[in-house]
Amino acid sequence: MDIKKVAVVGGGTMGNGITHVFAMNGFDVTLVEVKQEFADRALANIDKNLSRMVKKEKITEDDKKKTLDNITVNLNLEDGVKDRDLIVEAVNENFDLKKKIFGTIDKSAPDTAILASNTSSISITKLAAVTNRPEQVVGMHFFNPVPVMRLVEIVRGLDTSDEVYQTIEDTAKKLQKEPVPVNDYPGFVSNRVLMPMINEAIFAVYENVATPENVDSVMKLGMAHPMGPLRLADFIGLDVCLDILKVLYEGFKDPKYRPCPLLVKMVDAGKLGDKTGEGFYKYDK
Repeated sequence: MDIKKVAVVGGGTMGNGITHVFAMNGFDVTLVEVKQEFADRALANIDKNLSRMVKKEKITEDDKKKTLDNITVNLNLEDGVKDRDLIVEAVNENFDLKKKIFGTIDKSAPDTAILASNTSSISITKLAAVTNRPEQVVGMHFFNPVPVMRLVEIVRGLDTSDEVYQTIEDTAKKLQKEPVPVNDYPGFVSNRVLMPMINEAIFAVYENVATPENVDSVMKLGMAHPMGPLRLADFIGLDVCLDILKVLYEGFKDPKYRPCPLLVKMVDAGKLGDKTGEGFYKYDK
């Protein structure tokens, strides 16, 4: 199957990045949002990121215009997916919300359409089970910032067909990404490895082993990490980190995935990191 028309459901940090890379690589993209103000914000972010690429001479002004011309906005989910070859869901890491969206997409999208989720931890098999086409459901997990990061985890659900997997692998390569196949287990590979490290770094702060700055310095200077785990957690969003750890904890029933109480407290306080202006660090907003 040759993918030409794509819908991206959700225009947040990940959704606008996914829209950006599809549009920049010549795909006809419909960005589906619930409110015009959210869509406008997503388009403004895409425009800003494209302008940065023009300034760095990675693309031309004409490339930028073509990219933006490839994007349309639709505020109705049923209408936005009705003629698409591939739908990529990129909403919050909440199973009930994703379940509702997948149910609607399944009824509204063409019978041949592939339904993908950008979920970072939720079971693809579980999402596929709410549809009448589980063999056409797959995980397509991008990484933030999407225009920069080359990895895409392609997650096979229990029933994902070989044809659908191959189509998504080929599509990822057309986006100039590096697709890596993984099977459907909580957290896949990336977050199964990353989140326990972030959680342990938070425990080190919680137990007064070191300050956030010093924890990050150890990992950057001693382990050659380009960004410390606590700065990375702020960048990802502490609420997102907590949601993923909960999925890991519930999925494996293993106490090593138990979220640190400090992480829970910070999320309860609304200190979510970069997006709110304060997490383990403070940011100018």
